[in-house]
Amino acid sequence: MLAPLREPMFRRLAAGRITTFIGNAIAPVALAFAVLDLTGSVTALGLVVSARSIANVTLLLLGGVLADRLPRGVILQGASLAAALSQAATALAVLLDFASIPLLIALSVVNGAVSAASFPAAAALTPQTVPPTLLRQANAIVRIGINAALIAGASLGGMLAALAGPGWAIAITAAIFAIASICYARVRVPSVTAAEPSTPLAELRAGWTEFTARTWVWTIVVSFMLVNAALVGGTQVLGPAIADDTIGRFAWGLVLGAQTAGALLGGILASRWQPRHALLFGTALVLVEAIPLLTLAHAPEFVLLLAAYFLAGIAVEQFTVAWDVSVQENVPPDRLARVYSYDAVGSFVAIPLGQIAVGPLSSAFGTAATLTGLAAVVVVAIAGALLVPSVRTLTRSDPSSRAADVSAN
Repeated sequence: MLAPLREPMFRRLAAGRITTFIGNAIAPVALAFAVLDLTGSVTALGLVVSARSIANVTLLLLGGVLADRLPRGVILQGASLAAALSQAATALAVLLDFASIPLLIALSVVNGAVSAASFPAAAALTPQTVPPTLLRQANAIVRIGINAALIAGASLGGMLAALAGPGWAIAITAAIFAIASICYARVRVPSVTAAEPSTPLAELRAGWTEFTARTWVWTIVVSFMLVNAALVGGTQVLGPAIADDTIGRFAWGLVLGAQTAGALLGGILASRWQPRHALLFGTALVLVEAIPLLTLAHAPEFVLLLAAYFLAGIAVEQFTVAWDVSVQENVPPDRLARVYSYDAVGSFVAIPLGQIAVGPLSSAFGTAATLTGLAAVVVVAIAGALLVPSVRTLTRSDPSSRAADVSAN
């Protein structure tokens, strides 16, 4: 299980990604409570968090092209520095009492752009840092580390927001992103040479061809377009507002930490065992994600929320590892970042709609009814994906045969 950690470049990449996700876990929790303190409005919170998502989706394709053209470690280093600066500016605005919704929206746009540059590069870099025989373990270790970081970050975000205030929590994320930049600066791997013409438009077309050539790829992405919008709208927008009225901010941080604790356990399970039809197995388990939304809607009690989010974390991690391995095994390395960028665009494009819409919907129909509807969206979207034959029949590759192919080449 731990064999990938013997590879120096993988260790450095994993350290950078884990550090980044600590900051990513603290930031949205702290920002949500900063906006609620400033305005008391769920609708305003939806506008701020959706600004990041819109910028992210808009620039992800460009991020994929850059990650297949430029050194991926350099992209990650620069993105982390930019994230550190934008978080520092947000913290100053909150701490010095000159924060406003337009300013927070502008800074959220910067954060979204930075994430668009870093996500495809980070996802595509893992196969370059380990032998093919260790790819599944490497993905699982990264996910385990990320989830451990999210446990600490989400819990710390809620605790800092409750004890020291959202501004100080955001300030800490600035320092964390600066540390991540140092880790990425030490990642050095051979460049991947693209076979097609080097114009951005030609590279985007080649990436689109790879993305659409596999039905199971675009089917899963379309399904998660709906799933992610429902989950993010329910947890990131309605969740903090419900927590303020029920269990409190400190407890909400612990609930989010329970979700990532479940994901940590799920990552360990995925690293030790995956069924031959891992994508089918993981996709089906995403149905469990409806349970936290229903719990928030009808029984927002601390213990029940802890259990619901913990189970959801275990379930979704089986899908995440299966998805990464499936994509990395079946897509050529020189087009992998672009496929990941199309994946991210499709998966994230509806998130701003979910973030913006849940506030007005909850005002019109009630919070419980809105969350119940979001849970139904999750169930219908995943059920639709499971009806697609290639999702049900895709099998994992034999690692030993892939290693032999690499040696022969």
